[in-house]
Amino acid sequence: MHATRRNTRIAGYVAVGAAVFALALGGCGGGSKSSDTKSGSATTSSATLTAAEVDKVGTVVTDSKGYVLYRFDEDSAKPTKVTCYDTCAKLWPAATATDARNVTVKGVDKKLVSTVKRSDGITQITLAGRPLYRYAGDDAPKQAHGQGVDGTWFAATPTGAKAQGGSGSSSNGY
Repeated sequence: MHATRRNTRIAGYVAVGAAVFALALGGCGGGSKSSDTKSGSATTSSATLTAAEVDKVGTVVTDSKGYVLYRFDEDSAKPTKVTCYDTCAKLWPAATATDARNVTVKGVDKKLVSTVKRSDGITQITLAGRPLYRYAGDDAPKQAHGQGVDGTWFAATPTGAKAQGGSGSSSNGY
């Protein structure tokens, strides 16, 4: 009888564990993102690019949450070429959308917006042919701590050019 009671209790724990697991899985789907990180390296189904005034750097492009978007001098625009992967992509996650039709613009010319499929499978937003990134060092909207990092990272203007104001740290840490 003692073993039966223990087996029943174990079965109860398993049932509760399965229910918790099912509830957790139920909460994971249905959103517009594959993951919900501040820096957003997972592909989102839609995105917004907005021209915004940011202290010390001027008018630059921000994402739907107001985070500054950057361009990397080691990438190229014609043809579009992405060079930031692995460790670099952890600090500079790609700005993403499933395709350019799912990118809304405010103060940015829609004709300049496209996407590129990266070798890691992520679909990255481009502006004037240049891939766009967020910077993990920006803790709040409209911060531009990535501006000028290593002389190769710059906030993107609404035309896709480099923002000229301000400067970030001299090392990007990767």
